[in-house]
Amino acid sequence: MPHSLVLNLIPQSPIYPEFLTGRHYHALFLTLINSVDSSLAEYLHSSNADKAFTLSPLQIQRQHKQHHHTLQFSHQKPIPAGTPCWWRVSLLDDTLFSKLTGLWLNLNPDRPWHLGSANLHITSIQGTPQSTQPWANACSYTQLYEQASESDRTLNFTFATPVSFRQGGYDNVLPIKESVFNSLLSRWNKYSGIEISNIAVESIFPSAFNINTEVISNYESKFIGCVGSISYRILGDVPALAIKQINALADFALYAGLGRKTTMGMGMVRRT
Repeated sequence: MPHSLVLNLIPQSPIYPEFLTGRHYHALFLTLINSVDSSLAEYLHSSNADKAFTLSPLQIQRQHKQHHHTLQFSHQKPIPAGTPCWWRVSLLDDTLFSKLTGLWLNLNPDRPWHLGSANLHITSIQGTPQSTQPWANACSYTQLYEQASESDRTLNFTFATPVSFRQGGYDNVLPIKESVFNSLLSRWNKYSGIEISNIAVESIFPSAFNINTEVISNYESKFIGCVGSISYRILGDVPALAIKQINALADFALYAGLGRKTTMGMGMVRRT
């Protein structure tokens, strides 16, 4: 069962831009895990395999509703102490979620966590859909599959943080259909327990897009990715089962993310 959890945080001291990077978000997550299971934290730290979680960059809580779908993925100024923030963590398997249950249940809002030199307090965790927080959700893989439409041929995605795909030894920042749907398919087959042997990629075509490249220079090494919105259409004589499978993968994107460095804040995607 995948979970998309939003942690609400308040920094007790300023968070400086050099600590608002993927490496530091990754370290904070491992610290949270280490507080309840040190061996799991060590395993996740040392493993080079595709990891069963994704992380967002730290977001400043906005008072007004944001119509712009992209998130803030680089910070030039410190986040002042006392600024309400949120941070999305998605977990792709139940093992990871159950290991962290003790952390959620025994959350002490007065306990400081550290992001670089800053102390953070986690004030609450959202794990179900909210009108003001579209990144919080939970749904079993069975539900995701069973609820997927057999007739909806339109697939609209928002790339909220930069997306980049590895092809051979190089990066490709263009969201071609093979990169997008094969990325989702490989993660679905690894974690869902509901095998989809192949999908009708040849029937998927981009129909509209408003995308641009972003270069993040303070990201360990320079990271180039694509942000914005893109729509795909399923065209031609496609069986209902094939349409259902593609829709299930599109719905799964919220949890799985796309492409590279999803455990460091990149590749955050959701269907809109």
